[in-house]
Amino acid sequence: MTDSITTVQDRPVDGVVERLARDDVERKKFLKMAGKKMGAGAAATGLAAFIAACGSSSSSSSSAGTSSASSSAAAAGTTSSSSSSSSGDLAIVNYALTLEYLESQFYAKVAKSGLFSGKTLSLLKSFGAEEDQHVLALHTVAMSLGTPAAMPTGKFPLKSAASVAMLAATVENLGAAAYLGQAGAIQSKEILAAALSIHTIEARHAATLNTLIKKSPTPQGAFAMPMTMAEVLAVVKPFIA
Repeated sequence: MTDSITTVQDRPVDGVVERLARDDVERKKFLKMAGKKMGAGAAATGLAAFIAACGSSSSSSSSAGTSSASSSAAAAGTTSSSSSSSSGDLAIVNYALTLEYLESQFYAKVAKSGLFSGKTLSLLKSFGAEEDQHVLALHTVAMSLGTPAAMPTGKFPLKSAASVAMLAATVENLGAAAYLGQAGAIQSKEILAAALSIHTIEARHAATLNTLIKKSPTPQGAFAMPMTMAEVLAVVKPFIA
């Protein structure tokens, strides 16, 4: 019985996520790529946001999601690269960029709504500033691969502080699940490293907002659930004008 058990220490570290977790070189490559236009400090913060939108999904769901993203949110851009991996990564980056555009717009509107004050308003503004940097980082990466996604126009119901806080938690949990849904389909190790970094920030936003609305910071327990592009875009569609 004990012979069949493989401990974490005994397991070969050959997965790309394990390699990236132990090697900061790939993150530095991304910083160099994004930092040419943004500056290293902004790129570092931006790559933290890029992670929340990329996780693991099947190639078929990624393909279907890419088609849906193109029609529903104008997320899929054209690319000048002949590489299929670059083309696939561009579609995922543009998908993430579209979600980040919406998150950035959402927080900007919330900050101006007059529904919040004090520490809560400061917290929401800080989240918005981080989403802004995610947009900058993703847009820069999309430009390096081909054509960035067009910016959609968001529409958000801002009726009360309670409902907006609930919506903010929904948005951030959705973002975390979206990134988690695409990580396995990303071909570039540099982009995957960036995506993992952003996913962490989105998940922390979600946990904070879940606590704010008196819900569990880990609503799905020990293991988060990914969402496909199609599933995410179905939720996002009502918020696009």
